[in-house]
Amino acid sequence: MGKVTGFLEYDRVDGPVVSEEERLRNFYEFHALLPLNEQCKQAARCMDCGVPFCQAGAMIAGMASGCPLHNLVPEMNDLVYQGCMEKAYQRLSMTHSFPEFTSRVCPALCEAACTCGLHGKPVSTKENEKTVIEYAYEHGLVKETAPEIRTGKKVAVVGSGPSGLAAAQLLNRRGHKVTVFERKDRVGGLLRYGIPNMKLDKSVIDRRVRLMEEAGIEFIVNANIGAENMEASKTGKPAKTNKSSEAKNGSVNLPQEISVKSLMEEYDAVILACGASNPRDIKAPGREADGIFFAVDFLGKVTKWLLDTDFQELETDSDSTHKTTASRNKAGKNSPYSLVKGKDVVVIGGGDTGNDCVGTSLRLGAKSVTQLEMMPKPPEERTASNPWPEWPKVGKTDYGQEEAIYVSGHDPRIYQTTVKEFVKDKTGALSSLVIVDLVPKKDEKTGRMNMVPVEGSERTIPAQLVLIAAGFLGSESYVTDSFGVEVDSRTNVKTEPGKYATSVPGIYAAGDMHRGQSLVVWAIAEGRGAAREVDRDLMGYTNL
Repeated sequence: MGKVTGFLEYDRVDGPVVSEEERLRNFYEFHALLPLNEQCKQAARCMDCGVPFCQAGAMIAGMASGCPLHNLVPEMNDLVYQGCMEKAYQRLSMTHSFPEFTSRVCPALCEAACTCGLHGKPVSTKENEKTVIEYAYEHGLVKETAPEIRTGKKVAVVGSGPSGLAAAQLLNRRGHKVTVFERKDRVGGLLRYGIPNMKLDKSVIDRRVRLMEEAGIEFIVNANIGAENMEASKTGKPAKTNKSSEAKNGSVNLPQEISVKSLMEEYDAVILACGASNPRDIKAPGREADGIFFAVDFLGKVTKWLLDTDFQELETDSDSTHKTTASRNKAGKNSPYSLVKGKDVVVIGGGDTGNDCVGTSLRLGAKSVTQLEMMPKPPEERTASNPWPEWPKVGKTDYGQEEAIYVSGHDPRIYQTTVKEFVKDKTGALSSLVIVDLVPKKDEKTGRMNMVPVEGSERTIPAQLVLIAAGFLGSESYVTDSFGVEVDSRTNVKTEPGKYATSVPGIYAAGDMHRGQSLVVWAIAEGRGAAREVDRDLMGYTNL
């Protein structure tokens, strides 16, 4: 596959990246592609390795090795090398629903398992994939065609994130009538409001959703399924409906709350793809202080403001650079600029979401950004206990940290540290944090390693804004309670291993709600798997 000696003849070259100075001025994507002829050379590096772990998607030592979608990576790379871009797209679309998403936000499990990366740099499969899908869009190859024959079956998909969209796509192609319900004002779920625009431009989502709508998929926004149960559990009173909300993306506008009973009566099957959207909190004195937000709420607020204002704060100057100071000064008191500008920001959590908070805060004019990580700093290279093709448990410096280093001259991360106390001023606003060092200590009863505080290591750092990016605890109970589905000890919706049918007949689960907090590529794989199972149960067989 590729050129037999390509990995010897060509060094890995990645696409150009906009400088930190320039990209910090706006919220636009900053990764560009190589010219097509150069990308073809990168695809030539794909070895005839014999055992393509890149497409295996196997679980090794509890971690995925290779692509969970089982994309036929060497074949796609070979077609790119040959310049057969239309065939490369056809090959990729056999296994993948949305390459335009993963080629922007996936950590590239395929590259981590690339044989070429064992003793050198892996093949740039992620950028090859992006080149293929963008070529396909540019040349009108990406289509979502309405099926000629409908089955008469109706399927509801609750949640319009990557798993919900993937399930809807396949079921509609099969001929079922699919309706997707989204509780937010725009379609996309995590893709829309959980990932910053500079990482995934929202026009990329809109582009795909328009095609899906044209193919007959119905999207209903502002529809919080099961919300009556959520409000009733808090107040003891039934929820109110709101009929005045505006629909986006040309979607149908309905009351904000739709009962679970009506949904189950109207549809032959329901797929729950609501995500693992129950954020993990930080329990410490002073938690009630003003200025503490969950990361996903913060990132969603920023994206919604940008979309609602149509990026007007980022209109270009005559020299084509984006306005910064003037725009921020004009921003209203409810804008994200007013929330962040001039403040010392502390991000609690070291994963992708924490990194996104760092980059977003810098763009919004933060005075300083500090990132706290509970765990020790990972090694720079694989250890003997973490051999290839396992996922490499090594340290990385992502775009947010790169930008923080550019601004401040040092890495924003403090490892083996957590918050001991949130300190408030006289008005109740957050003013600083008391943090404490941690060390790993083995629990003699369970054998588990726990991070425990180091006595006497407390110190105070300034903080007027804290963003909690400590992960998620599973699905939200008001949804699972409303549908009556069984959940496991982690509150993920419980099914038989490898299956998607829940304990309630006709109800299925997919994505993070089913497997727990994970990657976009896993969510897409889950959505496709759930679609196949639903189709088989409805029709007695499946050709998906």
